[in-house]
Amino acid sequence: MNIRLARMGDLKQLVELERIHLNDELSDGAQAYALDGQAFGEAELRQLIDSHWICVAERKPDRLDGQNGEIVGYVIAGAWSFFESWPVYRHILKRLKEFSLGGVKLTKSNSCQYGPIWIKKEYRGQGVFEALVSEIKTHVQAQFPFMLTFIAEDNMASFSAHTHKASMQVLDFFTFDDRDYYLLALST
Repeated sequence: MNIRLARMGDLKQLVELERIHLNDELSDGAQAYALDGQAFGEAELRQLIDSHWICVAERKPDRLDGQNGEIVGYVIAGAWSFFESWPVYRHILKRLKEFSLGGVKLTKSNSCQYGPIWIKKEYRGQGVFEALVSEIKTHVQAQFPFMLTFIAEDNMASFSAHTHKASMQVLDFFTFDDRDYYLLALST
């Protein structure tokens, strides 16, 4: 497995995985809820690759022709300026000054949004999650000492992975658009 920053050559696969990921969330009992986060199209993914961070887990290709392998997982991180057009992020940013981690107040300039993270089902439980989180941290830490994310209360698998495998700390529990979320943070 190759864990690396995404390249523009990955764009087609990432667009398709975003579509699949969105459908996965909707098929796991969340039909009653509008997704309050994001669904990234080609333009947003291009901007994330160019100006923010997407790390991918790539199954190494069986060929030696220089082509990319299959992307079986990815994680996204970006500055708040990228995310603040979505209402849920504006809600988080309004309250950001209320939180601290390790005695440091969280701000828009010392933290960034982390996630979503997605891993193809047949690759889960094989260390890909931990590898993706570790890799994104190495790229983010030069600019932001903290990464924040939110996870729906009913997504206990993600909550468990983030609190146990990534050692993220719960900062808050909040309701937005009639759905409950945990707000988590991690020092990079």
